[in-house]
Parts: sequence; structure tokens; C-alpha cells
Amino acid sequence: MFNLAIDSKLRGCDLVCLKVADVFVAGQVKERTSILQSKTNTPVRFEITEGTRSSLHQWISSSEMIRSEFLWPSRFHDRLHISTRQYARFLKDWVTSIGLEPSGYGTHSMRRTKVALIYKKTGNLRAVQLLLGHTKMDNTVRDLGIELDDALEISERIEI
Repeated sequence: MFNLAIDSKLRGCDLVCLKVADVFVAGQVKERTSILQSKTNTPVRFEITEGTRSSLHQWISSSEMIRSEFLWPSRFHDRLHISTRQYARFLKDWVTSIGLEPSGYGTHSMRRTKVALIYKKTGNLRAVQLLLGHTKMDNTVRDLGIELDDALEISERIEI
């Protein structure tokens, strides 16, 4: 789940609603897929890395997933998939289990993990905006926490 959260850059509400068919076809996990975001009602396309594909294939093949439509099914019969609160609890437990301070991590930080690395390596805000599915650059800048110092550092690396 956490691998796909990082690869997909989806909000928690969209991650928990993923269906098996969104990522799996003809016995294989897709290399790329597209999801309609619930908040913006716009599509966002993302890659599924090899490690994540392997983990997903194991998960989808497991006995817990027999006849499941949703990728993260609920244990409760009145719910089709886990809730965003349950996802947050899973994340908190995982972060704690690896010795990190859980207050520094949340479901939205999973969304930002990969794009923050992409931005740091490339400085390409437009690419990050597209990957996050943002319609406004202001939202991308806010999500990344970009400050004037970041912009100046990028500017200093460019020589004319």
C-alpha cells in the first residue's frame, strides 16, 4: 500500500478507493494507469514501479483478495474498502515500527514523497504539477513548501 501511495502520488481518499481493475489487467499489474481524482474530478496518470508491481501482484494473488473488487478491502461487511482513517492508522503504525516519529509523517506526506525528490533533482515545477494533478501552480508550490530561498538556489544553478 505504501509503495503504491508513493508511486501514485494520490490523495488518501483516492488511494483507498482504488479497485483491482485500476492496476491489474490480464493477470499482470499495469506499468501505468490513470485515475479520476475525487477532489478535482480530473484524471491523473502515474507509473507503477517494478518493486510496487511485484508487491501488488503478491497482494492481489493472496487469499485475502479472492473476489475483492477493491484493492484495499475493509474487514467490515458494511464497508467496501478501508477508510482514510484506517489508512492513516496503518501509516502511523508502520512509521512507528521503523523507529520514526509518527507526528512527522501522514498520508499527505506519502503523496509528496516522490514529487519532492523529482523537484529536488530537476527543479521542474510543471512536471510536479502534472504528476500531482494540480490545476493551479500555487497548489504545487504550497504542497512542496517551496520558499524564495529554493527559487533562488535553482536560479543560481543556471548560468547564461
